Amino acid sequence: MKKTLVSALTTALVVGAASTTFAAANPFSDVPADHWAYDAVSQLAADGVIEGYGDTTFRGNQNITRYEMAQMIAKAMAKSDVSAADKALIDKLAAEFSDELNNLGVRVSNLERNADKVKWTGEARYTYTSTRDEQANGSQKKDNTDKLQFRLYPTAEVNNNWHVKARLTASTLMDKDAGKDDSDKVELTYVYADGQYNNFDVKLGKMPLYSVADDGLVVDDFFSGAQVNFGKDLKATLEAGRYDLDRAQDNFKDAVKESTADKAANYQGIELNYGPNKFRMGASYRHFNSAAFKDVDNYRNGTSQSDDANIWSVGAGYRFDHNWDLFGAFAQNTEADNNDTAHSIQLSYKGTDIANKGTWGAYAAYRYLGNNAVVLPTYDTAHSHVNEKGWEVGASYVPFTNVYTAIEYFDGKTLDTDRDAKTLFGRVSFFF
Repeated sequence: MKKTLVSALTTALVVGAASTTFAAANPFSDVPADHWAYDAVSQLAADGVIEGYGDTTFRGNQNITRYEMAQMIAKAMAKSDVSAADKALIDKLAAEFSDELNNLGVRVSNLERNADKVKWTGEARYTYTSTRDEQANGSQKKDNTDKLQFRLYPTAEVNNNWHVKARLTASTLMDKDAGKDDSDKVELTYVYADGQYNNFDVKLGKMPLYSVADDGLVVDDFFSGAQVNFGKDLKATLEAGRYDLDRAQDNFKDAVKESTADKAANYQGIELNYGPNKFRMGASYRHFNSAAFKDVDNYRNGTSQSDDANIWSVGAGYRFDHNWDLFGAFAQNTEADNNDTAHSIQLSYKGTDIANKGTWGAYAAYRYLGNNAVVLPTYDTAHSHVNEKGWEVGASYVPFTNVYTAIEYFDGKTLDTDRDAKTLFGRVSFFF
């Protein structure tokens, strides 16, 4: 296919070039049909060094100018795995079109950017979770999960300010050799348009929902709607849309199953974060509205009911140096009468960087997670089954570039019954 395109290009260039003088002073003048550069470019294209304009075409039906020739040469110069003969041709072309190449600057960057407007990254991860919950008779309920997940993250450029971002996810359970409900299908986890303007950012669509102020104590999930961020040192976030309670922690999810109400709650949130140096702090307020809250277990006392969840949170942290970091957060649901508070304090040492082999980190934390105060916390050992308190330790390590490993352990008690609750969590992720 490339050689066919090259032939078409060469033929069109020879036929279409009308100028018989070089006209070097004008970068938009046609390169003469008998110029040696055509043979050189054709040879580079035949060798696979020059690939056209980024969409596999050479646009041979158009006259080629010195400017266009310089664009192709610039792309050839960016190649590192070329033969000595091709390198000599590239150097000769670069010398001939040096003025145009020197003036391309930004245009060359734009050309390379436009060559692939959609960029893909991804992750393949294995997760092991083992829980041990004490029962009323003193026995232990055991639950083990082996899960494989594949994630793709496409990012498409719309223009200089706007991008479209998405995540595609497929999961499978290793013990079943099949996905949930015997399905391994790929699902669209989220997709949104992101417009960035200096200290102002707007997102539209289905996007990540993360409570930055409390570092994920309240929620780490997704919602459909709009998000606006603005500010520099003091950053404000406004959010509004719909949130699917069927993805929330078990207490809220179970209420949705029992209720005839819509699974999706109306959602509005506001958050402020300040952290220009070692010290950082934040505060947030989130309002969820759904008739399903009337069916939440142990939500209100007596006969009073509420279809709201009004959750506020605060958080503060201090980074002592490059190694040590301390962060604490508190949250409360003012509509709930029971299990209405949550808090966490965590001391972290170092941290991993998947681009740097050998980096590692560790942490120790205390969690108290009232199941009416949190929606879906970020903690791996208590992501959906909350209403527990206890200590958690964890460590992460990068054995190879772009390979991440982690192990975490939680040892605590249930809030209502004071029974033992233990969770072991492990993960291996391959990023690409």
